[in-house]
Amino acid sequence: MDSTESTMLAAIAWLNGRLLPLSEAVVSIDDRGFQFADGVYEVLRVYHGQPFAFREHFARLVHSARAILLELPLTEADLKDICLGLIDRNGQQEAEIYLQLTRGVAPRSLQIPTSATPSLLVAIKPPRLVASALRQDGVSMITVNDDRWAHCDIKATALLANVLALARANQVGAYEPLFVRDGFVTEGASSNFFLVCGGSLVTAVADWRILPGITRHFVVQLAQELGIPLEQRNIPHQELAEAEEAFLTSTFREVLPVTRIDSRPVGDGRPGSRTRALQDAFQQLLP
Repeated sequence: MDSTESTMLAAIAWLNGRLLPLSEAVVSIDDRGFQFADGVYEVLRVYHGQPFAFREHFARLVHSARAILLELPLTEADLKDICLGLIDRNGQQEAEIYLQLTRGVAPRSLQIPTSATPSLLVAIKPPRLVASALRQDGVSMITVNDDRWAHCDIKATALLANVLALARANQVGAYEPLFVRDGFVTEGASSNFFLVCGGSLVTAVADWRILPGITRHFVVQLAQELGIPLEQRNIPHQELAEAEEAFLTSTFREVLPVTRIDSRPVGDGRPGSRTRALQDAFQQLLP
């Protein structure tokens, strides 16, 4: 057993008001999250004992929950107190916090139950760390057809299409798939995507086709502060061949260079200056 497995087994989670070992945090087989993926989730990064961008993650959790006709059973302040308590109890200064809200336990039926009590899990785990070589040299992506549902702005637990897309990418040695819908680039399986074209930073508009990433949000702000021209618009698939730089963003990857797409080098095949500038600027935001 490695240290990560040992830490996870020893971790304490919060489930519906109870503190218990993560290994014992279980739900009924009649939970609608289990049977229908009837739920939403968030993942937060903890740096030096502090949850990063908690307010932004909470706001997105509220948006996702309301979009599926759910209300959070706790306030922002209450949920943050639970998270800070778990960080302290588990003694993990560097960690990830996983939040999952489902509609709760009810007899199996597509009809939304009127009496079910929502189920909320808060779990703390070791952080997923990206190898320094990947941050330095970049990663590869392949384009795949975006066959997900038409509500990608909801951070729902139904991620089978993302799972299969990532498996397809991994089969050919790529790090992450890049979804293309109706001829336009959208995002990765668990990341947002940016490219530099004609000197401007370009990313897909935050509509129903992508999840509005928290790291994406900060990168957009940082680009403006650094004076990097920014366009949020539809990105034609063929524009990938013209990209000077590319990178992806997510909670645990932060800002990660992309140097190959569909086996072709992006620009000169090395992370570019704007990518490096945004990597550095993002690090300055962290606790």
